[in-house]
Amino acid sequence: METLPQILRTDDAARYVGISPSTLSKMRLRGEGPPYAKIGKRIVVYDKGDLAHWLASMRRLSTVR
Repeated sequence: METLPQILRTDDAARYVGISPSTLSKMRLRGEGPPYAKIGKRIVVYDKGDLAHWLASMRRLSTVR
């Protein structure tokens, strides 16, 4: 049986990654942050798998880049 992706709206996605919805929205405007989809004109959604992948890509072992 195929599993459907878990879709989160901005507030829930922000809570999942540990940032504010405002920060997530600003990241979207700058072309940063996790991938998202727009449904219609105003509804923004995030795939939970994409959020997990984005979080994993942010992992660091040192503060030095």
